[in-house]
Amino acid sequence: MEKNRFLQLLDKKVLLFDGATGTSLQEQHLTADDFGGPELEGCNEYLCITRPDAVRRVHYGFLDAGADIIETNSFGSSSIVLAEYDIADKAYELSRLSAEIARACADEYSTPEWPRMVAGSIGPTTKLISLSQIDFDVMAKSFEEQIAGLVDGGVDVLCIETCQDPLQIKAALYAAMEYFERSGNRVPIIVSVTIEMTGTMLMGTEIAAAVTTLEPYDVVTVIGMNCATGPKEMEENLRYICSTSPKSVFVMPNAGIPENIGGHAHYHLTPDEMVEWMRKFIGELGVSVVGGCCGTTPAHIAALRTLIDSIERGERNPEFIPSVSSIYSMVPMRLEPAPLMVGERCNANGSRKFRDLLAIENYDAMVAMAKEQIREGAHVLDVCVAYVGRDEKRDMIEVIRRFNTGVTLPLVIDSTEVPVLEAALKLCAGRAIINSINFEDGTDKADQILRLARRFGAAVIALSIDEDGQAYSLEKKISIAKRIRDYAVDVHGLREEDLIFDPLTFPLGAGSEDLRDGGINTLGAIREIKRLMPGVKTILGLSNCSFGLSPVTRQVVNSVYLHNAVEAGLDMAIVHASKILPLYRLDETGAELARKLVFDEREFEMVE
Repeated sequence: MEKNRFLQLLDKKVLLFDGATGTSLQEQHLTADDFGGPELEGCNEYLCITRPDAVRRVHYGFLDAGADIIETNSFGSSSIVLAEYDIADKAYELSRLSAEIARACADEYSTPEWPRMVAGSIGPTTKLISLSQIDFDVMAKSFEEQIAGLVDGGVDVLCIETCQDPLQIKAALYAAMEYFERSGNRVPIIVSVTIEMTGTMLMGTEIAAAVTTLEPYDVVTVIGMNCATGPKEMEENLRYICSTSPKSVFVMPNAGIPENIGGHAHYHLTPDEMVEWMRKFIGELGVSVVGGCCGTTPAHIAALRTLIDSIERGERNPEFIPSVSSIYSMVPMRLEPAPLMVGERCNANGSRKFRDLLAIENYDAMVAMAKEQIREGAHVLDVCVAYVGRDEKRDMIEVIRRFNTGVTLPLVIDSTEVPVLEAALKLCAGRAIINSINFEDGTDKADQILRLARRFGAAVIALSIDEDGQAYSLEKKISIAKRIRDYAVDVHGLREEDLIFDPLTFPLGAGSEDLRDGGINTLGAIREIKRLMPGVKTILGLSNCSFGLSPVTRQVVNSVYLHNAVEAGLDMAIVHASKILPLYRLDETGAELARKLVFDEREFEMVE
């Protein structure tokens, strides 16, 4: 199969997008009649029907200026936006028509030496999922219709741009993957976020959280920034993207910060000033794709053409750190000092208080419990609402909807039910962790969960359980981990970095002869998993090791076991963070007894 034109050229040179479609259309002084009447005035997308010549004029202007890629006049051609003009049913038609118009223009200018390409513009719509203004599935369906029209119309690449809510991006990517799978057609995707003057996306998302959320998606080829500000205000966040993301980088700034003059936005950044910023972005930061957003004209693009033809792209050596994120911020999956603490109290099976609050549906108090764990030192929160007699899916939706914007930490979605996991992931704006998969019933259920991980960019906890049950021996723990790793990577396309292995720990004080070496085996499994699969992470449900002991004794055993697990290479622990103490704060005698329990160094044999 011939390699996509965009991908071929992305490997070879800096690519130049066009400038501002809206600005160029406004300069044509179109009237309400040009749009099809007063009720459609301002609907630029409808010009593809009423004034295709006006749209072509925009494309020709940027092609004459030297753009490699022109964007379709489809920024708002989703049914969500078009519904505001009462033409939602035109979404596919307008999306396809915008692509066909741009395709014809690009083909007119294309030569074998200089192919011109078309990017399908996909705007953020006018709704925010994270504010419950629209349902995820409704938005995804709207995006899929728009994507189908653009791809069917002949675009070379999709540009999901001016993104304001990470859940909006996820809905668009979900829609793209659904369309690619259904149609057999696939094109590269650019995702471009908009960072406001506040320094975050509209929902308060920091650039690190946005990059973390996007990075796992293999359908995303390029990530970057556009709109809201000029290049000066973008520099710091753009520098972060270039230094951390393994993907190619895109930047499309406005022509400076707009000034309101007579009720109209005026942009003052000159083409020469734009060139000086882009010289730094391309030559120093290694940006691969550039263009202009609001206020940029063919003069800006012509100046950038001259620059690109005379400059070498700088080398990038991004330092990729596997991480998870909330809607606001990111957390590396490996902290120094380890471990990453996964708060365990928002779990209806492990916390009586949380279960009682769930029973009376006191969601504000449940959010308060989550925030308490942040103050106690948790880095990530495990969320489980499974409780006999209740509707788990409904409860999970209610809790995650509130946690998504009410809690600053990333979430671990903890459920054995696939529909519950899916419902939660559709409400989790950041990069979540799924808890969990295993091979207890073969691979069927794991298949469904791993597919969700791909669709939502999630990491996955994998338990040492197969068709024979839980693994107790070191050898069995390792063999299951290797089997799950190979299946997740080779069959489902995940990376080692997306997997978190839990080799399981069992009650050390239960008095069972079968479990007396359980502590040693689990520590050995952590060490060996990290050696054999250096990209994966490890985790333990720590409190299991002290189950059945008194509260005071549990704190000592948990603290000692965690210390030794971290020395073995443990990355994460599901634990009540405030109940863990460093070894120097433990009673020496108690700590030594706990150590002997962990390493099966008991001094007295059982008497019959």
